[in-house]
Amino acid sequence: MDHPEKHLFQVTMTIPNITNEVTVQMAAWNTLYQIRDFSSHVQQVEAFAENGKAPVEKIDKQTWRIKGQGFIQVRYATYWDEPGPFAAQLNSEHAFINPAMILFYVPDRRAEPATISMSDVPLDWGLESASPWGSFQSGRNRMIVIQSPSYDALADGPIEISRFQEFDLPGISPRVTVVVHGDNWQKKRIEEDLKRICQYELKLMGGAPFERYTFILHIGKGAGGGGMEHANSTAIGVPSDEFLPGVAAHEFFHLWNVKRIRPASLESTYASYALVRSGVWSKQQFYADLGEQISELEGRPANRWQSAEQSSLDAWLEKYPRYNRPEFSVSYYTKGQVLGDLLDILIRDRTGNEKSLDDVLRALNTDFAKHGKTYRDSLDIRLTVEKIAGESFEEFFQKYVSGTEPLPYQQILTLAGLELRAVVRRRPTLGFSAERDPSGLLTARTVDPEGFAAQAGLRAGDIILNWNGGEVPRLLERWLPEQKPGDLLRLRVRREDKEISLEFRLGEIKEILYEVSENSHASERARHIRDGMLRGGTSALLAH
Repeated sequence: MDHPEKHLFQVTMTIPNITNEVTVQMAAWNTLYQIRDFSSHVQQVEAFAENGKAPVEKIDKQTWRIKGQGFIQVRYATYWDEPGPFAAQLNSEHAFINPAMILFYVPDRRAEPATISMSDVPLDWGLESASPWGSFQSGRNRMIVIQSPSYDALADGPIEISRFQEFDLPGISPRVTVVVHGDNWQKKRIEEDLKRICQYELKLMGGAPFERYTFILHIGKGAGGGGMEHANSTAIGVPSDEFLPGVAAHEFFHLWNVKRIRPASLESTYASYALVRSGVWSKQQFYADLGEQISELEGRPANRWQSAEQSSLDAWLEKYPRYNRPEFSVSYYTKGQVLGDLLDILIRDRTGNEKSLDDVLRALNTDFAKHGKTYRDSLDIRLTVEKIAGESFEEFFQKYVSGTEPLPYQQILTLAGLELRAVVRRRPTLGFSAERDPSGLLTARTVDPEGFAAQAGLRAGDIILNWNGGEVPRLLERWLPEQKPGDLLRLRVRREDKEISLEFRLGEIKEILYEVSENSHASERARHIRDGMLRGGTSALLAH
């Protein structure tokens, strides 16, 4: 880290107790459903044994064999300058480390204790890690030592090193720490939102599976987007604190659901429940979100043939652009969230609001997670639902989880005093999708071949330098709804070594949107189920 502007982590790995040779590897996967081959970032691998330089043989794309005895030192550099929780970054402002992306490991010694030492950390930079650590001054820098019981534990704990701001959430036990690197946030807002979310989810699950938990937040320009769960922490990147609650509710819930209750399920359902039940969202915001999820699901032709089960099995394909097209796939997050809401209403209705999906979740935690067992996907979820509800749910799972029959939205929402309304809307479209690269420049990723942008000459890979004669909007999703179909858009783009001016009009998309609202004529029973869904908890006030 001595020259952060070069974005190179210089690593020395010391391995004791070698007899004749040792094999080291770099992980191919960590975070995201995607093989990412972190060895592609590695350069200049060399090794030294007690008697001098040791021969290094690369035996596959991520594995090196080294001859030697006693202890061996492996030295290499790895280049990282990607913002966001799914990568690593070293620059003059901070170092963010996902250890699995930076550190080699010895395949048959992953269970041994591991220590990281960093000798060139600026004195005014702090460090946050889920693993125990200590520091002392060494000349003009700080020496930092991080200790972990194993490589696997180390790999599951991201590290932030920077001039961050740090605070604990008040009134929460065990301790929850928040670390923020960025500029587009307010402490009061973050503190209030995260406190509400954490308090609700801890209460829902009956306590904490951690002694200390850490939110590592990157907020502001170039922060990347999304969040990644870890055993006792999460790393989240958002453009402003406005976008934080939804991601934080999802990631904090992963403490139980996927980090301990395995495999994952229902996290999107409970992210939205956490937001409305904790008071971060109003019930109108909850209804709006549910309507958006139904609109997204029904707007994808693949919903007619890809089941929720199949979508989850195909999660490893989601990073391929073609697979993500509406005719190819549905999101397991979206379909899972909608199914979770509908299932919760059915359980409440069939048990007279005495039981709910909350009880199913806690039972999965008790029966599987606390015994270190994984459950058998939708089969064990169904069996747990049936145990809680006292009735068969085989037809529901067969039709809507394993199968692709149209979801009976209105039939089930009516049981909770809710109604669904379809609305036809015409909205503008750019005719292309874009995302920011690590330097913050907006790059066209996909271009609709039938759209006006393509006809004007825009190509995937074009870097957008100027937007209507001015700066490129920071958030296109905010800019676009304020425009009308047919409005003129003028772009200045860079393509290879040329700058090109393009001019075209915004297109139009006709879509059917769904809105969820309360039925003013709902029965007392339905209103009671609705209140239980929105507030959490159950009661036996209804006749079964």
